[in-house]
Amino acid sequence: MEVITLTPRGYCKGVVNAIETAKRTRKQHPNEPITILGMLVHNRFVVEALQKYQINSVDTAGKTRYELLDEINEGFVIFTAHGVSDRVREKANAKGLKIIDATCEYVSFIHSLIKDKLSEGYTIGYIGKKNHPESEAVLEISDKVHLIETEADLTFTDEKLFFTNQTTLSSYQTAALYETIVKKYPNAVISNEICNATRCRQQAVMELEKVDALVVVGDPKSHNTQKLAQLAQQKAAHVFCVENLDDLLKEDLHSFQKVAVTSGASTPTKITQQIIHYLQTKEIIPLKTEDII
Repeated sequence: MEVITLTPRGYCKGVVNAIETAKRTRKQHPNEPITILGMLVHNRFVVEALQKYQINSVDTAGKTRYELLDEINEGFVIFTAHGVSDRVREKANAKGLKIIDATCEYVSFIHSLIKDKLSEGYTIGYIGKKNHPESEAVLEISDKVHLIETEADLTFTDEKLFFTNQTTLSSYQTAALYETIVKKYPNAVISNEICNATRCRQQAVMELEKVDALVVVGDPKSHNTQKLAQLAQQKAAHVFCVENLDDLLKEDLHSFQKVAVTSGASTPTKITQQIIHYLQTKEIIPLKTEDII
């Protein structure tokens, strides 16, 4: 079997920063409660590895970050790479929690950009996924920020319009939506903020030459991993979405001659490397907690 490893893959800069921030906080405060508001990054193996450091997460389906704060009453609260709204920050401060901010720099930039445009009198159209934590934080900035998921949401009548987007979307689907926006609102201001890590990983998949199968490694909750998997369907007849080697071992890849491997920006690099090594050698290298984070 020929194994093609796509580059880049695995942890992006924002994920590395978030994980290092959490570990550093524990090292500096060995005896204090540390709780992450939501999943630090969308990967369950990272969440489980952090628990070994006595760093727990509060994350309940259907609850907003603001509501989840009710479950944290002492110590440090870590805001995830996805960012939080000012309302969440204010509530954390009011509860006397010590805030550690692990927001991705690209997400922070979008918050600042939207606030600037609001101050200039713009109505904001934000392309994103409903209930995703990154979108949740942006939509709480102002009631003049409106979520756009499809063309059907483009019902604006305002004269001053500004459009931007969630960082982890499909760059190709987002570009198509922006084309519609330009035609419908020719005077609108647009700032496409798909992060470079997401864009490069998607581009690597789309530039891939023909393969028999493509393995996408990542947590199904990871939006950027979901988008990689969707693009993979265009490049290979057989696409395997797996969280780790255990998942891959359930699949039969023996008949394939050419297999490519990629992974989402929140997927631990060592997990992907373990899968690649197995495909190349049929040997299984055990992983430890420290390999994950």
